[in-house]
Formats: sequence, structure tokens, C-alpha cells
Amino acid sequence: MRFSVLGPFRAWRGETELDLGPAQQRAMLAALVLQAGRTVSVDELVDSLWGEEPPTRSVGVLRTYASRLRRVLEADRSHPEVLVSARGGYLLRLPSSCLDVDRFQEQVTAAEQARAAGDTSGAETFLRKACAMWEGVPLAGLPGPLARMHRARLTEQRLAAVRVRLEVELELGRHDAIVGELTALVSEHPLQESLRELLMLALYRSGRKSEALGVFADVRQALANELGIDPGPQLRDLQQRILQGDPGLSAPLTSGSRKAGKQPGRTRIRPAQLPADITDFTGREETVRLLRTDLTADGAGMPLALVSGMGGVGKSALAVHVAQAVRDRFPDGQLYADLRGAGDSPADPAQVLASFLGSLGIAEAAIPEGIAERSALLRSRLADLRVLILLDDARDSAQIRPLLPGSSSCAVLVTSRAWLTGIPPSLLVKLEPWPYDEAVALLTRIVGDQRVAAEPSAARQIAEACGFLPLAVRTAASRLASRPAWRLSQLAGRLASERYRLATLEAGDLAVEASFRLSYEQLDEQSARAFRLLALPDGPDVSSAAAAALLQVPEHDAERLAEALTDLGLLSCPHPGRYRYHDLLRLFAGKLADEIDGPAAQHAALERLLRHYLATVAGLYRVIRPGYPFPDLVSPGVPERVFTDPLDGIDWVQAEIAAVLAVARQALREVGTSMPVLADLVLVLIQLVDLGKEMPALCALARRIAEAARAAGLPDCELRARYTLFWALRETFRTQEARAEAEHVVALCQRAGQDALLAPALVGLALTNVHHSPDEKVAAWCDEAVARAAALGNRSSQAFVEGMAAMVDIAIGRPEQARHRTERSLQVFRELGDFLGQIHMLYARAMALHGLGRLGEAYQDYEECLDALNALGSHDRIPGVMVALAQLHRAAGRPAQAVSVAEAALAAAKEVGLDQREARALKVLGQALCDLGQRDCGHAHLRNALAIFHRLGTAEAAQVQMLLAEEKVPGTGE
Repeated sequence: MRFSVLGPFRAWRGETELDLGPAQQRAMLAALVLQAGRTVSVDELVDSLWGEEPPTRSVGVLRTYASRLRRVLEADRSHPEVLVSARGGYLLRLPSSCLDVDRFQEQVTAAEQARAAGDTSGAETFLRKACAMWEGVPLAGLPGPLARMHRARLTEQRLAAVRVRLEVELELGRHDAIVGELTALVSEHPLQESLRELLMLALYRSGRKSEALGVFADVRQALANELGIDPGPQLRDLQQRILQGDPGLSAPLTSGSRKAGKQPGRTRIRPAQLPADITDFTGREETVRLLRTDLTADGAGMPLALVSGMGGVGKSALAVHVAQAVRDRFPDGQLYADLRGAGDSPADPAQVLASFLGSLGIAEAAIPEGIAERSALLRSRLADLRVLILLDDARDSAQIRPLLPGSSSCAVLVTSRAWLTGIPPSLLVKLEPWPYDEAVALLTRIVGDQRVAAEPSAARQIAEACGFLPLAVRTAASRLASRPAWRLSQLAGRLASERYRLATLEAGDLAVEASFRLSYEQLDEQSARAFRLLALPDGPDVSSAAAAALLQVPEHDAERLAEALTDLGLLSCPHPGRYRYHDLLRLFAGKLADEIDGPAAQHAALERLLRHYLATVAGLYRVIRPGYPFPDLVSPGVPERVFTDPLDGIDWVQAEIAAVLAVARQALREVGTSMPVLADLVLVLIQLVDLGKEMPALCALARRIAEAARAAGLPDCELRARYTLFWALRETFRTQEARAEAEHVVALCQRAGQDALLAPALVGLALTNVHHSPDEKVAAWCDEAVARAAALGNRSSQAFVEGMAAMVDIAIGRPEQARHRTERSLQVFRELGDFLGQIHMLYARAMALHGLGRLGEAYQDYEECLDALNALGSHDRIPGVMVALAQLHRAAGRPAQAVSVAEAALAAAKEVGLDQREARALKVLGQALCDLGQRDCGHAHLRNALAIFHRLGTAEAAQVQMLLAEEKVPGTGE
């Protein structure tokens, strides 16, 4: 395992980069990494992440972060060996040299030793390696005081190393080469006198005396303006020595400096074959910097930078731009070849070698026939020369291997759509589409500031329709530039149609589809079919398991095909085993599928995927709610997936559920989709209610399936969809709609004789009728539900129904019966290993104990419930538990603690975007503030709660109105 802090904070296991989670979680790990081998207390971590204003439940948040990080770092989460708890904090155990800053320091130390021993050239090599480790701003994007402190410290270390390297470059006589870099550094750090001193000396030694003196004048003015001081004595002394022409300032004679191309009696041809740079090159600043640094680095190995990416992403433009920027560092010439790797007639390496050798002065008759002999002659000819070679659009490693020099004095820059393997690069760049601002910047440069400023919204729409792909943006901009009468909104309107978008993205010799087709035509039949069919689902991406279902092949074959497409730049792989299309490539693949596969094959593939998702969600249900009967009620027709534990299942939900819901919605639109499969899927998707995830999307999907099933005359399918719809509506506090659906579901169950759904439907009917129907009637529904569940003989179903009946008992004032019911259910869920069931029953028992006045026991249940929800990452349910905990503090006469917990509940509710829970948090916060005598503030919160309850149309609005109407808000109880 290794970690990087010299840029964005990243971690790898072997060659696989690890997903470290959100910024705050990464900041916690960074704090531990930077203090590896030492126990970091919880208080230190809280200070590191939040400073003087930590959240109320900061310790619980840290516990959650630690749990998630162990999933990533540990081989066995049950026996942590890397991230361990120790003495009130956490200890990170890491092997030596796993942190890049340590290796950086090793190189700097080695440079110091080499310099002290008189090995100036060796010192420069060590310093270049040290500086090349940096990948941008240290700890970029990490929040918190500790990250800011280390960011400043590391930045200063980097600047110090760069400063020493430049001193060494001066000692080696490379004053000409470093003027540009020093000028940029002085601009970035205008008050750093040591950098000004180096720049003045480099300029003077380059014969630019007046410019050197101008640097002194600039710094004297800057110091006077900013700090009110004069330059220091060293800088003033250097100015005087330059004015006097001191011979001691001349460049030293050193054997370490490289004087390429000086062989007596021999005239060299210096090829200059680079294409012209485009005048409107836009963005990519950090990538350009990395490439420039790599290509001009001196070291034991030859710089070989590889740039890969999909067609149209701007690889060639970037490569030419970088090559032109560093051409001065290669005085013996620059060679260029278009290898035509994306086309059907790639360049023959033997012919490219012949061209290169001729450009270097080798007579045609002296060029050998064999490719191996030509390659050897090229290496000999380039030995000790400073030559840059740009190989554009390579097909594979075999094509470029013979074209590589053997001397570290040369450098090679390669572009390819394919992810080249077999040749170890010094730098590997995976080029992605632009960010929004760079796409609009190019559009503006081509179309003009005035037209873009007049229609900024249309400019954004054009960039988005182009998928921020440079070729597409340039093509769209070129169409607009050649049609000055067009408004941007007119082109945006044309691009809005997916059917005609690719056809619209053509202008002269610029054509997005033609670029894509070059890559597609390289594919064999099996890969081409995979490229077309994997684009069918509407979801954001596709997993290897889903790909196997679509292609009707084993998962390892599907992953092999997807990886091959990824290597060719036709797919991207945001996470291991997950694949994604660029928007325009998806349209291109869909167009090909329509032309080649036809509707029947596409429909069959989508049906296979839908059944795969049904089987997987059914398997998920078995691990999330073990023992519950619903998975036995569905018929996927393919084997279920087996999950190892609930956390494994929840991880799958996090990664895949958006794709499942998208495909289900897509299937509803398809003619001939199997309605029973959709109804089965939405039935087992009810577990999302237990997890508190994707409720609005689940409501909408279940309603549409129910309506479609009713229209098709399929009552059993309608029942399954309405059953899920009812519970999802209740979870989102749409009580009136939920009550109507519950009545509908009970009626459908009774007509169909569907006993497995009738018992939970009856208790759901009771839950939605509390305070709406007489207590006796509500209690009777509960009793009937419990009896029916018992008769079915399924312990899990019985425990669920009895637990829901306990919630009704609490609402109608029967807390002791509720306690007994929750304890029976809790015992069953523990025996079955139903983690979610246990959480629900802990919450219900806490409410019952609260109602009985046993507040200490209730408090323990609430805390255990919160810890479990945090461990699961089920954040939607946390605000509700915290509201109940705040009410408990009020009941115990602890209004200050109630305010603190209620404020945390309010923040959590706002974060997850649940209006009802936000209103409940506002209500208890208002009550607690009134308890403290802060009536104006308390009533303001109550009025905010009332506004939300009114908007939602819930009965709780009347309760809040009564509180506001009272002269004094009660200090205890509900």
C-alpha cells in the first residue's frame, strides 16, 4: 500500500487506486497517514478536521469514517491490522517508504550528500527526481486546519527543493535553460529575494545584463510597495557586481554540463518536423505542466510520456502544444510521425524509421532493409543527441517499440486511443473531456465574446450537448463561426435532439461520428457487439455483472470485453468492474445497434438485464432482511446473487441502485416488456424503504408500474407495485396518499387471497389511520395482522408485523404492550441476524420506554440505534432518531442538551433533504428553546415548522398551531 500527499491525497494497493470516500473522510485518513505509527487521539482528529467548531456528533462521525476506511484498507474488517483503535484514538500501521513525501525527502538528502561530495550532476539528478514527484497542490481538496497547515509546510519544502535544483543548474552552466522557469517562479513568489537573485544571475550569464538589472528594479519597487523595505544585502551586492561586470559572476566550467551535438568535423542536420501549434489551444494547464516537466527531466532513463484517451478528446493538439513548448530544450532536432493507429492502414514502423533516418542525414542507400537494423541505426544516430520525438496516434506498443531511441538525452511523446502496455512510460496521462469552463472558453475563442456573453445559457447547453469533448465543441463552434446570423440557442436546439446530434456535429473536415467510427472499425465482431449492446441501458454506468447479462456471456468474458473497449478509449472505467460511455459515444453505439442488431435483439438484451437485476435484488433481500418471504414470491428465471453480509449488500446498493431504477423506468417504456418481471422487481425493491434510500424515485416507479399493470388487467402485478408504493409513501410522510393506497392494497390482497402481503398491509393500514380512525378499530387491525402473520409461520414476517403493531400501540397510548411486542420482535431479529430489523425495533422500544418514563433505558436504545445507522451509512433515518432523542432530553429536564441534539437533527435533515424530518427537528428545537426561556427564537422555529407541515398537508400542523396558541410552551413531554 502506498500514499501520496504531494498533490491530491491518493492511495493505492499495488497498482489499483483506492476510493477513499468524501473529502472529510479523506482528511481523517490524511491526518493519520501524516502521523503513521503514532496513536492520534479522537480530540486531535476532531481539531484536525473541524477546528474550533466541530459538529455535535463529531465523535460518531469519526467512528463512521473509521468503519468505512477499514472497508478500503483492511483485508479482513473483523480483524483490523492497518487502522486500529488504540488508547482513545486511532493508529495507522504502515510499512516504511509507503509515503511519497518520505521518498521526496530521501532524494533531497541524497542530493545534499552528492553536492557536498562535489558531484553536482548527481545532485541535479536527485533533485529532478524529487521535484518530479509533485502532482500539484499538496493535499489538494482536503478540508480542515491540519490539512491547511501541512499544505503550507509541504509547499515550502517543494519551493526549497526547486530553489536548490536551480542553484545546481546554474553551477552546471544551464543558465539559458532555466530563465523561463525562474521567471514563472518569480511571478508566483514576487517577494522571494533568493529567487530574484537566481534569475538575475541566470540572465546575466545569458548575456541579458539589462534584464538582470531590471529584475532588481522590479523587486526593489515590490518590496517598497508591499512591505516598506529595501532589498537585502545579498541582492544589493549582486546588483553592484553586475553593474561592475565582475568576472566572478561568469558561468563555471564544469564537466557536468551537457554540450550535445559538438563533434568536430561533422555537420548535423537538425530536423524540425513538429506540426504548428493551434492558436486557440485552451485549458489543460496542469497536464501541460506535467508533460513539460517529464519530457525535460534529466535522469538515468529516457523520458517517455504516453497520452491516451478517446477519439476527439484532444490528444494530438495537446501533444503538439507541449512539444512546441519544450522544443528549445532539444537543440538537435524534433522528429514527428503520424502513425495512423486509429485507421485501417496504420503506418509501417519500417517506413517511419526510414523517414527518420533520412531526416537525420543518412543517405537512402545507407539505410538497411531490416526493421531491427534500422531501429539499431536510429539508436546509434541519436546517441548523446538532444532530440524530441512525437509519435501521434499509435495503434499499439509493437508499432512504437522500434521507433524509440536508446539514449536518455532524447525524449519521446506518444499519443494513442489505446491504453498501451508493454512499454514502461515515465509519465502516463489519461486525457478526459474538458471541465465546463474550458469547453466554454474554446467556444468563446472561436465564436467571439459578444455572442457568448449574449447567450450564456445557450453556450452552456452547447457545451453539455457536446459532452465537453474538445472535437465536438470545436465542431459546434466552427458551425457557429461560419454562420454569424445564427443564434447560439438555435444550434443548442438542434443539439438537444439525441437523434440528430451526431449529424449536427459536422463542420468541414471536422466530424465527431467519423472520429468514433475509426475506433469502432478496429473491433472484432464480439467486441463490436459488446460496444453496441452495453450502451442500451439508461443508467449512469454498467457493472461487469450487468454486462454479462446484456451480452449473455460469463462475467469474466464480459469484463474482458469491457476492459478491451476501455483500453481502446471507447469506454471509461471510473471504478473497478464498472464501465461508462461518454454521452456522444453512447449515441453512436445506439445508432449502430439500431442499424445492426435491430429492435428484437435490443429488447431481448434489456429483458436479460432486467431479470439479472431482479435476481440480484432478491439475493440482496435475503441478506438485508434474512428470513423474510418476499424473495420466494418472485421468479427471476436466473440464479440469485449471494451476498456475504449486509455491508456487502449495502455497498452494492450504493453502486448499482441508480442503474437498476433507470433500467426499470426504461423497461416500462419498451413495448412488450414482461410486466410480471417489473412487478417482482418493484416488490423486492421495497427493501429500499428499510434502507431509507431513493424514496422519491421508488414512489414514482411503483406508481407507474401499478398504473401500467392495472391498464393491462394484471391485478397480481398491480398488487405488488401498490404494496411497495404504500410503504414508500408512508416513509416519505405522504400519509393521506399512503392511507388510500393501504386500503387499496388490503382490498387487492383479500380478492387475490395473497396472505403473505395481507398481514403487513393490515398493519400498514393501522399505522396510517392512527388519529384518523377510532383507536379500537386501529388496534383491531393490528391484532388481525399479528394473528394472520403468526398463521403463516414465517418468524421474520411475524416479527415485522408485530414490530409495526408496536408503533401503533405507542401512538394510541399503549406503551407497555408496545414494549413487550418490540422485545419479542427484537429477539427474533437477533436470532435471524436481521441487522435492519434490530435497528427498527431498538427505535420502537426506545419510544415505548420513553412513554413509560424509563428514560435512561430509552436513551441507551436511541444511542445504539444511531451508532448502527452511522455504521450502515443510512443517513436518511438519523434525523428522526435524533428528534426523538431531543424530546427525551426535554422530558428529562435537560433543555440545553435537547437544543444541541435538535440542532444536529436539523442539520442532518437538511443535508438529506427530507422536509418532514426537518419540520420535526424545527418543532422540537422550538420547544426546547422555549423551555430555556428563549421564547422569541423558539416561536420562530415553531412557525418555520408550521409552514413546512402546512405545505406537506400533515396533521402535525395542528399540533404546532396549538403550541403557538398556548401562552406557555410546556417544558416536558410531548
